[in-house]
Amino acid sequence: MFFPVSGIECHPLVPVLAAMGISFVTSMGGLSGAFLLLPFQMSFLGYTSPGVSATNHLFNVLACPGGIVRYAREGRLLWPLALTVAVGTLPGIVLGSLIRVYWLPDESRFKVFAGLLLLWIFWRMFRDLRRPAAPARKGGGMARIHVERWDRSRLVFTFGEARHSVSCPRLAVLSLGIGLAGGIYGIGGGAIIAPFLVSVFHLPIYTVAGATLAATFVNALAGVLFYIAISPLYPDLSIAPDWGMALLLSLGGLLGMYFGAKFQKCISPVLLKWMLVVILFGTVIAYFVEFVRG
Repeated sequence: MFFPVSGIECHPLVPVLAAMGISFVTSMGGLSGAFLLLPFQMSFLGYTSPGVSATNHLFNVLACPGGIVRYAREGRLLWPLALTVAVGTLPGIVLGSLIRVYWLPDESRFKVFAGLLLLWIFWRMFRDLRRPAAPARKGGGMARIHVERWDRSRLVFTFGEARHSVSCPRLAVLSLGIGLAGGIYGIGGGAIIAPFLVSVFHLPIYTVAGATLAATFVNALAGVLFYIAISPLYPDLSIAPDWGMALLLSLGGLLGMYFGAKFQKCISPVLLKWMLVVILFGTVIAYFVEFVRG
C-alpha cells in the first residue's frame, strides 16, 4: 500500500500491528505509545519529514479514547489531574510545534534531540524503580479514585489506603516545559510527564495512566490542528499529517490502549515500570547508533 503524503510503501497490517503491540504495553503506564511510534515511522518506514510529528499527534487524537474510556469505566481516571496537565502543556505544544518546523526539520538533528529526550525519560524511570509502591487493592479488587479537594493551590485525592496531595501551580509550570518538548517531538507530552508524576510527585502509576492519556488527547488535538493550519504556508515542506498512515496506526492503537488499560490492574507497578524502562533504553540506543552511522 502506498501513502502519497509520506511517500512510503508498506503492507497495511504493519502499522496496525506495530501500534497495537506498542500501545498495549505503554498504555498501562499512561503512555499512548506515540513516542515509540515516531522512531518506528522514521527508522523502519522511512517517514522523516516534519509531517511525521503531525501524524503522531493525529494518532493520539484517534487512539487515546480507547484507553481513556476503559480507565473511566473502572474509576481510575483522575480528571482534575488530566485537566491541570492539559492546561499547562497546551501553550508549550504550540510553541514546540513551531520549533520543530523552523529549527528542527533536518532528520539528523531531530534524531539527536529525540534520543536525548528519551534518555532523560529513561533515567527518571530507572531511578524510580527502587521506590516501594503503595497498596492499590481494596476489598479484593482494584481501588477507585476519590477526589477530596481540587482548587488553584492543591489537588488531594485518595486511592486505596493512601492519601495523595499535589501542588497545582508546580504541576502547571512543569507541564508547560513538558508541553514544549512534547510539541517538538510530536507527542502529547504524556510520555514525559507520566514518569515525572510517578517519580517526582510520587503518585501511583494506577492513578496517573488515565489522566496522562486524557491530557495527551487534548494536547495532541491542538497540535494536529496547528500543523494543518500552517501547512499551506510551507508548500515546500510536508507538514500536514498523513491521514492514511494515521488511521492505520490509530486502529491498532485504539485496540491496544483499550486492552492495555483493561489488563493494567493485573500487573504489578514494579513490572510496569521495568517494561517502560526497557523500552526506553532500547529506543535511546537505536537512535544514537543511527546517528553515529549517519
